[in-house]
Amino acid sequence: MRFTKPALSLPQQLAKLQSRGLAVTDQASGLHYLQHVGYYRLSAYALPLQDCTQTGKPFQSGATFDLVLDFYRFDRELRLLVLDAIERCEVALRSALSNEMSVRHGPHWFMNPRHFFGRFNHARLITDIEDEARISAPGGLPDQPHQEVFINHYYTKYGEPHLPPSWMVMETLSLSSLSRLYAGLGTGAERIAIARHFGTDEFVLRSWFHVLSYVRNLCAHHARLWNRQFVIKFRQVARRHQTFLFTNDRFFAVAVVLYDLLRQLAPDTRWHLRLRDLLSQYPVVPLGAMGFPVDWQQEVFWGFPHTP
Repeated sequence: MRFTKPALSLPQQLAKLQSRGLAVTDQASGLHYLQHVGYYRLSAYALPLQDCTQTGKPFQSGATFDLVLDFYRFDRELRLLVLDAIERCEVALRSALSNEMSVRHGPHWFMNPRHFFGRFNHARLITDIEDEARISAPGGLPDQPHQEVFINHYYTKYGEPHLPPSWMVMETLSLSSLSRLYAGLGTGAERIAIARHFGTDEFVLRSWFHVLSYVRNLCAHHARLWNRQFVIKFRQVARRHQTFLFTNDRFFAVAVVLYDLLRQLAPDTRWHLRLRDLLSQYPVVPLGAMGFPVDWQQEVFWGFPHTP
């Protein structure tokens, strides 16, 4: 089947939404958001307000453009809140990996494949690090200045080894690379020691950071969190929180994992309060679409004060 849909002008896009029953009270505002946010992106937030069983996907009674914008604004603020929490977890993983492994095996432990299990792609790790250090060939020096001053300083002062020490390298790797590196460590004792920094065990931590790297990428690319069914799912959440009745492929599971980790890394965190406040600012957003149980705030886990 050949794609034949024509591109529509902004007024045509707005008219299409209105013809399907979406109420637009401010035409100028509608055109502004279609221009600067985009029809296709906004349509993802409009879809829950449409009857997809009927031809043309007409909007339900009471659906407004302002309501679609509320969903969009909420999701944008939610992504920023999630990125703030993931940043803290990511920084902690960088530190735990470098501290534990460097003390045990020296500053350049990551260059030795014996510190990883047999199926781990150590060559890929080194290539990723060399790419980050802008080294054109193994054993060479960077072919151009690095954006990080500490990397340039290393190569100004030292020639061997051809890669910087762990505490520098860990700062250049993505969360996805850090997650794979942790999962690839060859000794269980080392994975366990690192997991203790997060108040959990290695099996939980491996799963959680694998999913968090996926969630971080969604946020970094401004993808939707609200009303999303996550393809990569958490494991071991229910085992740690047996009183919870929730699915592990919706945002609520992300919130539980992030707050679980933050309580260990920053005991005075107010992240959960910011989450609660954000949800209260947008009462029109259906929490069920994110997997939130009706009585989620009553769980002792969150530590919210209960009113009699």
